[in-house]
Amino acid sequence: MKVAIVQHEIREQDVEWTLQHITALMDGQTGADLYVLPEMFATGFMTEGAEEHGLRILNWMQEQARSRNAAIAGSVAAFPKSFPQGTDLPHSRSEQLLRNRLYFVRPDGSYEYYDKRHLFSYAGEQETYAAGERRVVVEWRGVRFLLQVCYDLRFPVFSRNRDDYDAIIYVANWPQKRREVWQTLLKARALENQCFVIGVNIVGNDKSVRPIRQAHDKQGEYVGDSVIHDAYGHIIAQCTPGKAETAAAELDMNELQRFREKFPVLRDRD
Repeated sequence: MKVAIVQHEIREQDVEWTLQHITALMDGQTGADLYVLPEMFATGFMTEGAEEHGLRILNWMQEQARSRNAAIAGSVAAFPKSFPQGTDLPHSRSEQLLRNRLYFVRPDGSYEYYDKRHLFSYAGEQETYAAGERRVVVEWRGVRFLLQVCYDLRFPVFSRNRDDYDAIIYVANWPQKRREVWQTLLKARALENQCFVIGVNIVGNDKSVRPIRQAHDKQGEYVGDSVIHDAYGHIIAQCTPGKAETAAAELDMNELQRFREKFPVLRDRD
């Protein structure tokens, strides 16, 4: 399976420009079975008009998946369900809060999703978003993917391999000031779980992507460091730091299976 990672800039208040920017990047990386986009890839953490933008972005993902005969994965701000225009929002606080929702969209338009479990309380993310409750693994063209979002990377117990996946997808807005953590933990997740790890991050600066976090991370820079690791921890694809671009790698499932059989770490897990 060929997986393409798309490292790009998010332009403040300009969803259409951002989607066109991503489309052009994907056009330059043809033939992938799966394209992985960052966390909140079209809007950043802008919440105004989230429901309207969320539906538009999901439709765009379905169009892209269909036209490329490939799956598309990326996170979007979404309500737990849609509400008809003119109706009152529910009284439950949980239902009023958004979800940081990682969609996995197939070419036939069907999709599955994972809602971010670990919210970044350091920046008050829990004030706008509700935590997800489900651990989600999706299968696509013979590969099983565990879906994860950004801060989830710091919590290895939640992502422990139960012999139920072959690769982890981490989509993120991870700032440059903590890039060593990003790089180290992505490799660690690959090694400890004997799996491929796909980490996709943005480039750009804080003012366009993270208004809810300005109290702690004002004008933070995002350099990307998007990467794919194999189960040995080796880098098999990476994007240039600070540059909007794509990279791709083949996930060799036969080699993964041989490694797991030769060195069966997972059977000794807690």
